[in-house]
Amino acid sequence: MALLKNSAIFMMNYNEFNMSDLFKKTKVFAEGLDHPEGIAAHPDGSVWAGGEAGQVYRISPEAKVNIMADTGGFVLGLAFSPGSEWLALCDNGKKCVWKLDMRSMELEKYTEGIAGSGFMLPNYPVFDSTGNLYVSDSGNFNEVNGRIFKIHSNGDSEIWHNGPFSFTNGMALDQKQEWLYVVSSWLPGVERIRINADGSAGMKELFCTLPKTVPDGIAFDVDGNLYVTCYTPNVIYKVTPDRFTTAIVEDWESHTLSNPTNIAFGGKELDQLFTANLGRWHITKIDIGVKGLPLVSHHKR
Repeated sequence: MALLKNSAIFMMNYNEFNMSDLFKKTKVFAEGLDHPEGIAAHPDGSVWAGGEAGQVYRISPEAKVNIMADTGGFVLGLAFSPGSEWLALCDNGKKCVWKLDMRSMELEKYTEGIAGSGFMLPNYPVFDSTGNLYVSDSGNFNEVNGRIFKIHSNGDSEIWHNGPFSFTNGMALDQKQEWLYVVSSWLPGVERIRINADGSAGMKELFCTLPKTVPDGIAFDVDGNLYVTCYTPNVIYKVTPDRFTTAIVEDWESHTLSNPTNIAFGGKELDQLFTANLGRWHITKIDIGVKGLPLVSHHKR
């Protein structure tokens, strides 16, 4: 399998790829969901996902699916707050971010952006360790006007980075929370923004490009490798800290992976990789054999 340095050249031996051990460890985990886009792993072992009609699903470690709430919109990205006290839900149908309390299962509208500049397409939320919430606002299709909002833990909101980005999508913080990585789907690739000591947005730089793809979701492992799912083709990439890119899983048949969007490490040891599949009705689980970077939701407050 060929390696990709800064995505300057794109080559892959698909016959070799389809025989890979990792593909054999890629299975349908749970079925019966309504075209899931977002996914998040709870410390109790459950996996949470959203549906295109506003459903909020809880999937037990035994793969039992239950609907816990309904926004009436279209749920995209999800993220648990520090300590997993509540779940943030990006809703493109309602143009807002919802707050779902984990004890009461009550929904309340958390933010619609800022006065005079609401969300165009609220796509994906990420919490930092102090409870600030970053939200990617993708912008309009075929326009380069994506941006990133920040909702401070005290409730104040701002446009943290005005871009413009080429369709901001999935996001992830690095281990030291010094950089916010963001997928720009129509770039196509991943960019990152330095987080200054005062919390403001610093320099923006290109991290990697993925030619002839539509990247969607990202997640880090404990070694700093970044995993990228693509809405098309049905591929998961691994990008090392020095930016070597390798395709690690591909599904030609679009059955196990079908337009994989968001991605999350979960399981008892955080060594299972879960993906939502917007093109079908299931969640995929990969026994990937490496541990994911613990998120702020995995730490008790």
